Amino acid sequence: MKIQLSPSCSFSLDFTLCCGQAFRWNKQSEWWYGVVGEKVFKIRQIGDALEFENADANFIKGYFGLNDDLQKILSQIRKDNHIERTVETFKGLRILRQDPWECLISYICATYKNISGIKQMIFNLSKRFGDRVVFDGCNFYTFPPPERLVKATQKELAKCSLGYRAKYVSETAIRVHEKCLDFEHLSNVPYEKAREELLDFPGVGLKVADCVLLFSLGKLEAFPVDVWIKRVILKYYVNHFRKKFMRKISSKKSLTGSEYEKLNLFGRSYFGDYAGYAQEYLYHYERTQR
Repeated sequence: MKIQLSPSCSFSLDFTLCCGQAFRWNKQSEWWYGVVGEKVFKIRQIGDALEFENADANFIKGYFGLNDDLQKILSQIRKDNHIERTVETFKGLRILRQDPWECLISYICATYKNISGIKQMIFNLSKRFGDRVVFDGCNFYTFPPPERLVKATQKELAKCSLGYRAKYVSETAIRVHEKCLDFEHLSNVPYEKAREELLDFPGVGLKVADCVLLFSLGKLEAFPVDVWIKRVILKYYVNHFRKKFMRKISSKKSLTGSEYEKLNLFGRSYFGDYAGYAQEYLYHYERTQR
């Protein structure tokens, strides 16, 4: 199947799938292969056309954020020369709408791990506890639903390279399975309320909550802060903070909760309703300049 993008619909498949927001995509030749929920599909971009197999057009538009008014979004976040530079470099990058359950577990696993390590953990979990699907002659594995992970012991989960995260994944799976978390509800309540509810879950800190809200629940005002965003702020936005505070956070690797909140509030206040888009452009630009 094919979607013909309009000239005003700026989109880059490569930028969107290479920017570190999702962990289940691999490129083979010119095709990207991904697993989303129970679906395995492939997609490629040729100019202004998206060609894909094993998915329908509405799913593609929703998952890849093609319904977002990117022209409006980028015009609102262009607040200074640096963000302007990132937008011009990676124009067409869009925020995905990932499966919330998989996104939650993925970012619990992402704590203190690089992208390759996160991908390996998610693959291990899927291969051990998910279902095998054969597509284009290759084996793929669906991400296990909560009821599968509930039956797994923490020792079994740890064998998927999760380490100490196994406890958090197990406890979160139990609570989601017991209906203690309603993702549709979270998508419909204000950002602050949704974040507060997510923070009640094992292994979910401020950054994990913000990533889940941004990358799966459509809270485009969320502004996750990690080591890369802290570095961006120290390099380009230092004048928005007291010098003493900047010296303090520059001298250590991790942030306290209150320090995170200050940087997060700056991002949301400065960039506005689409701060999450600004975050992802800034994040990807900083990572690729090294």
